[in-house]
Formats: sequence, C-alpha cells, structure tokens
Amino acid sequence: MKLRTLVPSALAALAFLFPVAMGQPLQAKPAFNEGWKKGRETGFPIPRFVSLKAARAHMRVGPSTDYPTAWVYSARGLPLEITEEYGNWRRVRDHEGNTGWMYAPLLSGNRTAVVGPWVRQPIPLRTAPSRSARIVARLSPEVRLDLIHCDGSWCRASLQERRLSGFVEQGSLWGVYPGETIE
Repeated sequence: MKLRTLVPSALAALAFLFPVAMGQPLQAKPAFNEGWKKGRETGFPIPRFVSLKAARAHMRVGPSTDYPTAWVYSARGLPLEITEEYGNWRRVRDHEGNTGWMYAPLLSGNRTAVVGPWVRQPIPLRTAPSRSARIVARLSPEVRLDLIHCDGSWCRASLQERRLSGFVEQGSLWGVYPGETIE
C-alpha cells in the first residue's frame, strides 16, 4: 500500500532548494536530551515526533502554499518527525526519509509509529513487555501502530482502532526515539 504519490517536478525542486535536508539521517538524537534545540515558534523540542491529523496532506518544498507540492499523503496517523519550524509551517521527515514542509494544523501531537522499514522479518506483538511473553501477532515492516506508552525499551501499542494491542520492542519502531518514554 502506497502512502503517498510523487509529484516528479517538485521532487527535483526539493533536491535543488534543500540539498542539505536530503542528506539527513533517518534517526536523530532523542528530543528529550538535555540541551537539544527548541522550536523557534512553539518552544517544543526539535526534533520531535508527531502524527498526520488530516486524511490528506500536501508536503511542500518550502514553507508556504506558494511552493510546489512534493508529496501528497493520504494516511491519517502516519508518524512524522518535525525537524524545523517556520511560522505555521513545520519541516517534517517521514519514515522513508522524504523531507518537506507541512502546514502545522495538519499535524497532531498523538504519538504513532511504524514498524521500522529496516526490519527484515515480521516482529512480534506480545502480551507483556518480555521476549518470553506470548505472541499475539507478527507485524510486517511499515505497519502503523498507535502508541499507548513506552518505557524506553518496550512500547504498548494498538492497531486496527484498538481492537488489537500488545507490546513491541521499542528499537523496532520508527516514530519513537531510542530510550524515550511516553506516558
């Protein structure tokens, strides 16, 4: 299932206008580290994870509707990492490394994650935060989860609108930093 559609000319513009952003790593330092930078508009930590609130959202090559669309997302709840703030716009990165600008009201503070695209085998969703706990389901890469809480090693998560929930090792997820806790 594709989560976005490419607008080819805008992708070329993104590479031309923001070459440094294209080379940034997928994972960044945890937002809760002491001394990490704060957003100039909100004062919240940068980087930080949010999720897509809108059912359809345009990622643009710059912080305004005057800039062309690079991607169109149609996956409510998709985790995104905010890497910069400018007015009502947020520069975000998705789990595939695509970077661009989204209008802030399209984003939510609700925490979600996807099973890491780097994961080669399906990962277990367990009944308890232990490798010996019973397996409820096996989750393929890029499956989206709603995060309930994380203790720095394990996350309690749900999917299918909370009909299925359990524990996943935090290091297998994109949308939560290593060692980050979520209450």
